[in-house]
Amino acid sequence: QVQLVESGGGSVQAGGSLRLSCASSGDIESSNLMGWFRQAPGTERERVACIYQRSVKTYYADSVKGRFAISKDSAKNTVYLQMNSLKPEDTGMYYCAAVRYCATTGVERWGQGTQVTVSS
Repeated sequence: QVQLVESGGGSVQAGGSLRLSCASSGDIESSNLMGWFRQAPGTERERVACIYQRSVKTYYADSVKGRFAISKDSAKNTVYLQMNSLKPEDTGMYYCAAVRYCATTGVERWGQGTQVTVSS
């Protein structure tokens, strides 16, 4: 069983940066990808970025391309989301997930989430 715990969220001014971490336990390599998703109040949860477990391939939502970077440290069983040039519209609850494919419907295991608030 995979367990995911997010950390690193907080409040930041527009233009600032945050680095989210997702510590995992269990057989994380059994999932095809690890991903970050987010949900703002009154909106559907959306995919932000995914990283494939067995290749160099990554996915980024168009809204975060060039600003966010997903990475992982396999030795630490941790996946990261470096968020730069943050905008108020990036505000939301960010969830780490083990995913079969990079979509909310492909999620096999969710973390509990960490709040990111970006003020203008």
